Amino acid sequence: MKKRIVIVGASRGIGYAIAEKLSKNGHEITGLSRSEGSLAELENVTYHPYDAAEPTEIPAITGAIHGLAYCPGSLNLKPFHRLTEKDFLADFNINLLGAVRAIQLLLPNLKESGDASVVLFSTVAVQTGMGFHASVSAAKGAVEGLARSLASELVPTIRVNCIAPSLTDTPLGAKLLNTPEKREASAARHPLKKIGTPDDIASMAEFLLTGNSGWITGQVFHVDGGMHSLR
Repeated sequence: MKKRIVIVGASRGIGYAIAEKLSKNGHEITGLSRSEGSLAELENVTYHPYDAAEPTEIPAITGAIHGLAYCPGSLNLKPFHRLTEKDFLADFNINLLGAVRAIQLLLPNLKESGDASVVLFSTVAVQTGMGFHASVSAAKGAVEGLARSLASELVPTIRVNCIAPSLTDTPLGAKLLNTPEKREASAARHPLKKIGTPDDIASMAEFLLTGNSGWITGQVFHVDGGMHSLR
């Protein structure tokens, strides 16, 4: 069955990889992001400008939608003593409150489908303590709490799950992977000895949004090269 899916943050990184994968499989995609990027090259995609960091209305989307993926995030890595309240608020706003706004605004559309799926994004750093991640881990930990709470509240018509990647080869992680030495060191830290790709994450998102995942809700999926559980 072809699905109608909204992707917030669809023009770059993981969001674009999800849009590309779903588009190729014939699903109808509405992409919301600050810029259109390469979305214009994809079939079955409608683009609307939208800044997830701002408390603005989502462009009018009418009718039932079967899935929502909220992809915007941040990677503000600093020693704890250098983090300001502004840093924490900015990370909280884009990661948690942006997701809250999108879900609340599209909740009637999700309910209308009678069988919808919401996919949110966390990070491996929530359950694996990592230095310099205090701000982003705090924000993403809140996202995991939101996912579990909504999963309980919105059953049985809406499933809510979360994907927790490790560092992936996206524009957001570019500064951490911008030399051969950094890439080699990052790959070595992962049990699978390689860096994740946007397609790795998009494959899990596609499964949760459109695949045989109808009996899965309230879960955090660690697509992280084994980082969170293997040593």
